[in-house]
Amino acid sequence: MSRDWSKDTRAQYDVIIIGGGLAGLTCANMLARGGHSVLLLEQHSELGGLATWFKRKRHIFDIALHGFPVGMIKTCRKYWTPEIANMIVQLKGIRFDNPQFSFTTTFDREDFTRILQEQFKIPRENVEGFFDTARNMNFYDDQSITTREFFEKFFPGRDDVHRMLMESITYANGSTLEDPAITYGIVFSNFMSKGVYTVQGGTDQFIGKMREELLRNGVDIRTKSLVEKIITEDKRVAGVIENGSTIKSKAVVSNGNLLSTIHKLVGDENFSQGFLDEAKKVRLNNSSCQVYMGIKKGQKIDYIGDLLFTSQAEKFDPQELRSKNTTSRTFSVYYPQTRPGSDMYSIVASSNADYKDWANLSEQEYRASKEELIQRTLNALEKYIPKIRDKIDHLEAATPKTFQRYTLHLGGASFGTKFEGLKISMGLPKEIPGLFHTGSVGIIMSGWLGAANYGVIVANDVDKFLSAGARNV
Repeated sequence: MSRDWSKDTRAQYDVIIIGGGLAGLTCANMLARGGHSVLLLEQHSELGGLATWFKRKRHIFDIALHGFPVGMIKTCRKYWTPEIANMIVQLKGIRFDNPQFSFTTTFDREDFTRILQEQFKIPRENVEGFFDTARNMNFYDDQSITTREFFEKFFPGRDDVHRMLMESITYANGSTLEDPAITYGIVFSNFMSKGVYTVQGGTDQFIGKMREELLRNGVDIRTKSLVEKIITEDKRVAGVIENGSTIKSKAVVSNGNLLSTIHKLVGDENFSQGFLDEAKKVRLNNSSCQVYMGIKKGQKIDYIGDLLFTSQAEKFDPQELRSKNTTSRTFSVYYPQTRPGSDMYSIVASSNADYKDWANLSEQEYRASKEELIQRTLNALEKYIPKIRDKIDHLEAATPKTFQRYTLHLGGASFGTKFEGLKISMGLPKEIPGLFHTGSVGIIMSGWLGAANYGVIVANDVDKFLSAGARNV
């Protein structure tokens, strides 16, 4: 239900959260539980960030690629509610099909070990050594070792194995073989514990229950709410300007793009030159394209797996994965059991992308490129679902420009920033007391689980800041 904000006269909060992605939502919920007054501002009409949805005809489409580790259950149970945690279920069929290999897996350590031994003929000691090393990685490890070097240590010269281990993670967070091995090891180990999970019922219900919990805990929520500026006074946070109005607060948490937060919402003039020099080194991660396919009422889709990673590329190549004419994509298939009580089938195709390939197209070129994206996707899907075009009653594509429009992320970045962004994100409060950031930074903190857990970390930091301020009053 929408709230009539014209009757709201509150002019000050303990903390304002800018952005309703999973990190912002979780941060807001934790702070409200702790007794702080919280205002959550979201510029879109719906909460969820990249964990959201949209409706077309009778279809509900979940945005982006939805798959996360089992740890999301614990996070939701501890920081949200048991009801929300119980919506999370395992995907049993993760399918890979490319020129180098083809198999279906439960995507956990036991099954990957079996496949590596039986299909790829890797000695068990190499497999066990790889998994044990990945599992024991942490943020304080040597960050100079790349993922490529990590793979070569255990699987020298085996680019097929490298592809098997890496390609799905690249789809999930945009990482490459040249990124620090830690950014791979931690994410991969999280999945390998018990496989890949998703939300049963869809993100509309998932985020809807989160919204209900936020309201129960006293969070004020405003959607269609554009924050124009974070206000500072005497080099401390003082509030925000939202839709032309000033709202005061003791702390502000941005769940928006890290670089936009620094350069646009706050302004370079408020930071030290040393901090700005370090911030200049932060690289945006890449973006995504999606094709949304709604299946006609009464049509059925035979089971082809829950997630299908498919490619015609001869070898794993992160540049090919995000090229405009990539043959590499993931199909997320939503069967009726994904949304209990419905007879709905839908399919979402996801591919990595670069913003620059889409940003400067003319309107005519842009429309033509979206249509080409749709047709190439349907051609690829026909291998697995014959005559798929006859089964569809709705088709729609999203590009990096779409992501930029709805998230306001620079370059439509679906995965935040590269690894160096984490240090800058965590360093904001040292530059400006009361200023915090949470969201997808540094790959480790990307994805549903990473974002939610980073929201918890930042909530604890904000709570300490607010508590210290209260003691000093």
